[in-house]
Amino acid sequence: MSSSSSSDSSSSSSYQGGGNDNVNAGGTSSAAAGTSSGSGTMRRGGTDYGEPSPSRQRGPNYSSLPEHIIEALATQVAIEAARTFGRLAAAPALTHVFQVCRHWRLISRSDLLWHRLTRRIWGRAHLRHDTWRDEYVYWHQTALNFRGPRYNHAVLHFDPDPDAAADAAPNALPCRCLTLSDDHLACGFADATVRLFHLPTRRHVSTFRPDPRPVLGPFSRAVTGIFITNDHRVVFATIDGDVHVAVINEPPRPRRVNVGHVVEDGVLVDFAGCGRWWVGLYAGVPGRAFHIWDGNTEELVFVGGSLTDPESVTGWQMLIELNLVVGRIRVTSQESAVACTSSRAMVFDLRNQGLVLGEEEYDLMVTSMDVSNSAYIVVDRRGIARVRRADTLEEVCSFRVRRGAWQRGVMGCMNRGYALMCAGGVIRVWEVERGRYLYRLNEEVGDPVSALVADERHVVACSSDATLHLWDFGAQ
Repeated sequence: MSSSSSSDSSSSSSYQGGGNDNVNAGGTSSAAAGTSSGSGTMRRGGTDYGEPSPSRQRGPNYSSLPEHIIEALATQVAIEAARTFGRLAAAPALTHVFQVCRHWRLISRSDLLWHRLTRRIWGRAHLRHDTWRDEYVYWHQTALNFRGPRYNHAVLHFDPDPDAAADAAPNALPCRCLTLSDDHLACGFADATVRLFHLPTRRHVSTFRPDPRPVLGPFSRAVTGIFITNDHRVVFATIDGDVHVAVINEPPRPRRVNVGHVVEDGVLVDFAGCGRWWVGLYAGVPGRAFHIWDGNTEELVFVGGSLTDPESVTGWQMLIELNLVVGRIRVTSQESAVACTSSRAMVFDLRNQGLVLGEEEYDLMVTSMDVSNSAYIVVDRRGIARVRRADTLEEVCSFRVRRGAWQRGVMGCMNRGYALMCAGGVIRVWEVERGRYLYRLNEEVGDPVSALVADERHVVACSSDATLHLWDFGAQ
């Protein structure tokens, strides 16, 4: 279903925090432009600056190095700078590399080089600007905006579903999960619908509603997990175990690819995936916690795991109690998944029949867990957030969220550079590299928040009254 009034009725505002980020932003422009000073010459002692006089011994002739060697060196310098000091440090490091001589400055304009750098530093594989150099500059500036902060805020509006039953329960509308792609936001609701928004226009463009079938409990049709693939499929699942696929820009008729069997498998408490793998976290039946599908064939390839066995009773209660959270599951960029309950977190391999790669046991806030790229974050009972590498469980950083977080509850999400935690209706932001607190968003979203998601450009939160807040940090 399309909405023609959503854009007109959405409210928006902008915010620019303080800071001295202009120095870093200038460093990026200098590196990306190939350092414009290279087009002129400076005179010193009668010779061009940088060219030795005949009376001096000549140094190494760096200009004779092959182009691919210089590109490899620049890439390695940028990667090491990002790894040591954070991704924003890559551009100033590149500026120093390209100052070596005029030949190196010319190589700095290589689009192949910027393609490689954009993929390695910012994780971007698809070109959305005129050149890869422009693509790199855009994501560098967007990351600066996240640190700033500089953003535009809007409230998104959606049309009611005309196909909804007239006697639908009043609490059937709350949003339970969110997911982002470059151009779209998908929101899964407790009434089994998925609403799709076009981010550039902020319009509600489609509503996906699965065909009804007999239900077990008032909330068995609530959407429990959702994601968007690179080939523009919206994949979502409901608590009763049904999995559906809809295609963006096609008629909004989702196709059921898996029929859930609650009695045999238990309740589907969370669902996540990527193009290659889909994974569900179940509770209620011992030994069937993980279900893994091949995303290419849409076939179930593995069932097993005991992570949620202690939460079996709570899992069944999700059919009649909307706000229960038993566990979370997220997929990493390394074809593994991170799953957690309130007492245990586990990393397992999606390619090798759910092989457990690591696990840890302590009191956790389930709604705080999220994954970005190859790292995950979770908050413990003391309010300490820890970012770990999924493959080794090595701790990247830690920070305190707030006192009393356990009693109030925390909803968390992260992208490659920043972690966001919402408690008491306020969203706060930390750097992932060092765990340094940065700021709180100006706009409060109400308490409790029902869903929170972030990518490299956008942050979206939904309050308990189904108000959707969008923060856009994209470079203008």
